[in-house]
Amino acid sequence: MDIIAVKNLYFTYADGGEALRNINLAIPRNQIFVLFGPSRAGKSTLMRLFNRLSDLSENATHQGNVLIDGNDVFEPGTDVYDLRRRISMVFAVPTPLPGSIYDNLTYGLRMSGMRDRAEMNRRVERSLQQAALWDEVKDRLKTSAFALSGGQKQRLCLARSLALEPDVILLDNPTSGLDPLSTATVEESLYELKRRYTIVMVPHSVQQAARVADQAAFMLDGEVIEVDSADKLFIHPKSKRTEDYITGRFG
Repeated sequence: MDIIAVKNLYFTYADGGEALRNINLAIPRNQIFVLFGPSRAGKSTLMRLFNRLSDLSENATHQGNVLIDGNDVFEPGTDVYDLRRRISMVFAVPTPLPGSIYDNLTYGLRMSGMRDRAEMNRRVERSLQQAALWDEVKDRLKTSAFALSGGQKQRLCLARSLALEPDVILLDNPTSGLDPLSTATVEESLYELKRRYTIVMVPHSVQQAARVADQAAFMLDGEVIEVDSADKLFIHPKSKRTEDYITGRFG
């Protein structure tokens, strides 16, 4: 079974603007699934529906289904906090919390009721290793998270999500503000992470999409135009609109 299934999904903002139209997707486990396309295509809006961050858009409405392991996230009684732990999101702008690196990584654990210091320490080390940050910060876990570089802050935010041991990681332009070296470090960590997690990502460029994706969906004006494996979609797209975007004829 695919870990995420989207069926006949529509999303409309309070002002009547239709952000998504008839979205149908199947996202398999342990792959990097990329949503790419021009701005205002609906990519980030779609991802925010996966863990109901869309609830923060007042008076917006949706139709259709988003199924996680076969369960609709919009079913009455859904534990939204647990959903957001299982479907974790990292945004384009890194947002460390006030406090130390260690505090950042244990905040979510403490909020979920964890008090076992040994388990928290285990998760801190493992999540930092998974985010390729452990060697850089292991001797200064008690220093301020704000002292980290931009690339380190982004990897800290990724580690903060990993500490919660989610099923799916949503990455919304996670390298858009990073230099090429930091971008490469984040991308390299993704190849290791997909062994354990499913990753859904909005990349900052077509080139990045082609580098990291196992499967990809091209979105335009709130619709999914084409979905395929990356080696097919980026080399032999079926849609003229997909080809035009990939080759830079528009976008």
